[in-house]
Amino acid sequence: MRRRSCLLLAGATLLLFPLVLEGIVRVRQFKRYGTTDASYYQFVRDPATGLRIPKPGYEIGGIKVNSRGFRGPEIELPKPTGRIRVAFLGASTTFCAEASTLEATWPDRVVAGLRAAHPELEFDYVNGGSGGFTLEDSLVNLEQRVAPFEPDVIVFYEATNDLVVDTRRLAIQAGLYEHKQKDHSEVGEWWLTYYLIEKNVLRVLRMFQGGAKLDFDARQLSRGYDERLRRLVAAAQARAPVVALVTFAIQIRRDQAPERQRSAAASALFYMPFLDPPRLMDGYAEYNRVLCEVARATGAVLIEGEETIPGDATHFADTVHLRDPGLALQAERVLAGLLAAPAFRELVAARGPSVVGDGKK
Repeated sequence: MRRRSCLLLAGATLLLFPLVLEGIVRVRQFKRYGTTDASYYQFVRDPATGLRIPKPGYEIGGIKVNSRGFRGPEIELPKPTGRIRVAFLGASTTFCAEASTLEATWPDRVVAGLRAAHPELEFDYVNGGSGGFTLEDSLVNLEQRVAPFEPDVIVFYEATNDLVVDTRRLAIQAGLYEHKQKDHSEVGEWWLTYYLIEKNVLRVLRMFQGGAKLDFDARQLSRGYDERLRRLVAAAQARAPVVALVTFAIQIRRDQAPERQRSAAASALFYMPFLDPPRLMDGYAEYNRVLCEVARATGAVLIEGEETIPGDATHFADTVHLRDPGLALQAERVLAGLLAAPAFRELVAARGPSVVGDGKK
């Protein structure tokens, strides 16, 4: 009888343990991100463009999406006379889901800095970033969703999703990668504990995955990115007097020890397991080279200084996403780049109060 009771107790414990663990994991997820879902925020398919955008009106934790599907406050239409509107284009690294508050995102910080530098002028912004966007998505986003807001300044920041797409194409051709629609099993759709364990185990395995790696010619790899970026810049310059390209920041650095590089590269290698840290750095460096070259060729404002953000876990949440301290440094370099750009100064001078009579404004 006693043995039977022990077995029943053990069985009940085995049944309850997963439920208790799931509850603990969901509480932790809510405290950290303001949601018990695996995703930080919800997406919907925009019927007009087909783009996967943040769900309009969605609010969770420090994330608030306005009624038009952009992170941040509501945007006035028509745009008030004299107001300078800044549009930020990119992907999740522009959306900034890892920011603790809206005010901690680098787009919001940049606009706050512009207001402080020019209190005589009005500024607002459109955060056009959305998780997973590539250059092609950003072009559609600009032309069909952002352009109606009549931006005066367009800032572009993105490289990692295009690097994933371009390297995966080569890896599939080389037989080094099999594309899957999801990076997790169906069980993870409803069991958060399983989802997190599965993803983290897979991340560790890919971090140390051996076997053949993708060899590529960097200039050949980036040719499509170059062409797509030039199309985006041309479309942006047709719609705004100031267009800026920002070089892409990553946690992994060449002066880090190999173990540290693997850790810093973990999230990127999750999506590009056919690369290793040195090849990964080569890819990002090449796409930054293209950003610089296209900016110089088109006359766009070039904002560099990506390595002024330290490559550590204090500033980065993973390989490419920034925490609050990193977002602050990102905003500093973008703000400094805009304020120093002749095109931006001309815009400010044209929108500023006119000089009358005795020279007083």
